[in-house]
Amino acid sequence: MKTGKKTGNLFWGLCYLGLLIVLILSVLAAITFGNAEITVSQVYGVLFYKLFHLEQYKAFSSGAIHDVVWLIRFPRVLLAIAIGIGLSVCGDVMQAVVKNPLADPYVLGISSGASFGATLAIMLGIGSLFGNDFTGVMAFLGALGSSFLVISLSNIGGKAKTGKLILAGMAVGSICSAFSNFVLYIANDRNATAEVTFWTMGSLAGAKWGIVKVVLPIMILGALFFWTQSRNLNLMLLGEDTAITLGTDLRTARILYLILVSVMVGFAVFSSGIIGFVGLIIPHAVRMVTGTDHKKLIPTSALVGSIFLVWADVASRVILKHSELPIGILISLIGAPCFVILMLRKSYGFGGKKT
Repeated sequence: MKTGKKTGNLFWGLCYLGLLIVLILSVLAAITFGNAEITVSQVYGVLFYKLFHLEQYKAFSSGAIHDVVWLIRFPRVLLAIAIGIGLSVCGDVMQAVVKNPLADPYVLGISSGASFGATLAIMLGIGSLFGNDFTGVMAFLGALGSSFLVISLSNIGGKAKTGKLILAGMAVGSICSAFSNFVLYIANDRNATAEVTFWTMGSLAGAKWGIVKVVLPIMILGALFFWTQSRNLNLMLLGEDTAITLGTDLRTARILYLILVSVMVGFAVFSSGIIGFVGLIIPHAVRMVTGTDHKKLIPTSALVGSIFLVWADVASRVILKHSELPIGILISLIGAPCFVILMLRKSYGFGGKKT
């Protein structure tokens, strides 16, 4: 028995290592793509100098090529990794917390709530007392408020079920979107409206080192924390009654997880706008391989989600010549059909039951 367990741990360890290598190779490849005509040798010349301070590449220590590679492309790829990790893991957690295979931050209205909070901050200056990063704080508060509202609405008249959760999430998302549009209309500020449009379409074009240094550690730490909570997340799939019989009360954990998910989604929306369906597509794809055990699901989702978003961003940059397709639009074109397929399926294996 112990030998089989060790063999299984070794197998999954090698899988994680393989995915990590794929991620590193994806990063090295992704920074070579862009509208600026820069050769591969020039791209790596900048990286070798900035990362290892090799004197033979000192010519790339400054200038236009340096700025494009080091100040635009590289932080953009790292931000894609951060958002991919955050949204994928949040999808895993949300699906366990609400025991719903169709749950994710976008479908449940949390992303729309975060966008509404950011809209209030940008258009009306609400939350400026929080300091220079008040937009991010307002995005977090919007995500937190919408998540609690969805859970509250879905529990009215009885225990939350799949249909009620989806309807509540869509209702809250629509309300947040309506209020956001109302604020845009009454403010009548073209510059601010253009900035809010960035949020609604989703884009990694605003990536900067200052943002990456904050968002990437938050997403990694969040993923690591939820990895340590695998047992609780597995128990949530079994149900409240089963967890209590095993000596675990999950009510406090649910609230804590919801708050942490809102933090991660809030920062994701703050840095890249609304990028929907990542938290839905990736967990479902990964679960087909790993099963429902969150000890395997969370790290695999984090790695696969980051790889997926890195290449989705590359696609958004190269599909249109001399232009950029917002990544939120591209992923929605992929995610929406996947969501419809999941809705049309008569049953879905989730947590040992058919939903």
